[in-house]
Amino acid sequence: MKLTFMGAGSTVFARNVIGDCMCVESLRDSVFALYDIDAQRLEESRVILEAMRKEKGGYGKIECYVGVENRKEALRSADFVVNAIQVGGYDPCTIIDFEIPKKYGLQQTIADTLGIGGIMRALRTIPVMKGFADDMAEVCPDALLLNYTNPMAMLTGYMLQHTPIKTVGLCHSVQVCSESLLKNVGMEDKLEGRRELIAGINHMAWLLEIKDKDGNDLYPAIKAKVDEYIANPENRDKVRMEYIKNFGYYCTESSEHNAEYNHFYIKSKYPELIEKYNIPIDEYIRRCINQIDSWKKEYEEIKNSGIKDHTRSHEYASYIMQAIVENKPYQIGGNVLNTGHLISNFPENACVEVPCLVNGQGIRPGRIGELPLGCAAMNMSNIAPQLLTIEAAHTLKKDLIYQAAMMDPHTGSELDIDTIKKMVDELIEAHGDYLPKYH
Repeated sequence: MKLTFMGAGSTVFARNVIGDCMCVESLRDSVFALYDIDAQRLEESRVILEAMRKEKGGYGKIECYVGVENRKEALRSADFVVNAIQVGGYDPCTIIDFEIPKKYGLQQTIADTLGIGGIMRALRTIPVMKGFADDMAEVCPDALLLNYTNPMAMLTGYMLQHTPIKTVGLCHSVQVCSESLLKNVGMEDKLEGRRELIAGINHMAWLLEIKDKDGNDLYPAIKAKVDEYIANPENRDKVRMEYIKNFGYYCTESSEHNAEYNHFYIKSKYPELIEKYNIPIDEYIRRCINQIDSWKKEYEEIKNSGIKDHTRSHEYASYIMQAIVENKPYQIGGNVLNTGHLISNFPENACVEVPCLVNGQGIRPGRIGELPLGCAAMNMSNIAPQLLTIEAAHTLKKDLIYQAAMMDPHTGSELDIDTIKKMVDELIEAHGDYLPKYH
């Protein structure tokens, strides 16, 4: 079997996914093909993964491929492809995505999923992923692409709408959603054996049901604790707790993410909301700087003291591969097209996050039916700019980028149309060759 990891210079994540595969008997003897355009980062990953491979018994084989000219060979005959690229990196592209909007008075927290930052990230990533799809169609047409790159719904949605590649989008937030909620409200004793149902869109999928091991609904007890949680100035997860108050349900991704997915919390006319809800403006910038520094220290430590043993993580990738290879059922929260109206009050071309069964036949999404109307309305406010961004990337029409930004809840609530267009033009110019030419 062959697993190709695109963006293998993302060393920590590559270590988790490939290290997980090395923990599984049916996967450990695979060829692990590492691909990146950064030779130094790729070599760092190779050193660590080679040490891990030997630590795990010497099974399998690691191959490295640097640069676009070697991409097709990296993909050739792959059974699974993991995508974890970041086009343009922190410097310059993430900095651009924050600094230019800031000039126009638009504040952001993470800017990787929605908002003007998420839109621009999608527009520079989709052309690269289209190249992956073209190569895969030629050299590994039956491979399953596991996409971990954000903006998840836009990238996965593009691949499923406009390429023939079997694709599922995977996020970390589904696995930890109900656990984080129960810990927030001091109900850790209900964690064991809990039952849940999560559906919606990536980063805003709703915890529709949360029951204890005996089948008792936990939401009444949770809702009784929400006001107390929000009133505590030290607590950080207040936006999602406000969702419970106003829409009835908790959602998957963190409050710092969700603060910028709507028009409620980051408002220039109400600056006091930033402090009230503990909203960390420019959070992703700080994270990037810290991650760069911490990785340098960690790599030096690994070179000096050797690789630590790897314990299988909660990432879905290795469990999906194992379920397919061994034909043993496993359930995930996956991002797929809403084909056949899995969520009946969303359009069919939306990218939705729903429970999926994985086995030897591949990925089988589950049908949810209608979401509660308020939750669906929140999701639709995000789905509209997602679909417009996908169509902009497909047609290269600049007007669709303007429309995506105009329909983005946060951008549209803060800026007038002419300012939005001016900001978009400046962002396109600043990103230069990272974007195709729009007309």
